[in-house]
Amino acid sequence: MIGSSAEIATGVDRILVVDDLPDNCFLLQTILESEGYSVEVADSGHAALESIASHPPDLVLFDIMMPGMNGFEVTRRLRQNPALPFIPILLVTGYSEPTPADGFDVGADGFIRKPIDFDDLLHQIQTILQPRNLIEPQK
Repeated sequence: MIGSSAEIATGVDRILVVDDLPDNCFLLQTILESEGYSVEVADSGHAALESIASHPPDLVLFDIMMPGMNGFEVTRRLRQNPALPFIPILLVTGYSEPTPADGFDVGADGFIRKPIDFDDLLHQIQTILQPRNLIEPQK
């Protein structure tokens, strides 16, 4: 399942939220849209890969623990695909086992633990997207 609640607007950063739990997607979508981001959601790694291939977002938030293809595997596949532009990736987990280093090893740009500290999440997103927005002309 892939969905979008906002039209793609010029100059607005697009974020893809990938989580197999609809409540988590809804919460992240609500917070991010209230901050002015355009948010799309996907409920699996496979759906995320399809969405990214057809319309690459500016940033992806991947839940690490998903059935089928976890966030580490999706990140690894994205980083190994030369046909895709570089897309910043933040990994999200509710488990204590994966470490930020595990995420960085597969190519992630950041790591967030649940329960999510939304100030930290927004800070990481702004830090990742700000340099890109300073360099690129407005869309």
